[in-house]
Amino acid sequence: MLDKIPTSEDLITLIGKSLFEVWTALCDMIEEKYDMEHLWNNGGKAWKYEYKYRRGGKTLCALYVKENCFGLMIIFGKNERAKFEEDKQNYSIEVQKVYDESKTYHDGKWMMFELVDKSLFGDMEKMLFIKRKSNKK
Repeated sequence: MLDKIPTSEDLITLIGKSLFEVWTALCDMIEEKYDMEHLWNNGGKAWKYEYKYRRGGKTLCALYVKENCFGLMIIFGKNERAKFEEDKQNYSIEVQKVYDESKTYHDGKWMMFELVDKSLFGDMEKMLFIKRKSNKK
């Protein structure tokens, strides 16, 4: 856990105003569709912070931030990979490339999307739906 949860100002200082606007829009999109716990953690070796969306002990996704950069981590298990692969051609080339190049571990395929604008939000939303249907009306 973190000693202190970063404020909006902390995040703007770390990633910049334009990326913070993308971060905020992504969080809004997720929170519009999912009722989840929000957990802040240390970001490990590569990132400064981790912001996880979880419910019932299962993680939907996690956002990571470091200087001038933020990423969205989605982990697909075996069944989720099969669903994605059936529809893969309907995703952007960029998303397909991240999928293809991501390492598959014993617990799933770990995909990190470094977002710079909202252009991949439609794909991210579809990928999150593969993980879990919306639990908000």
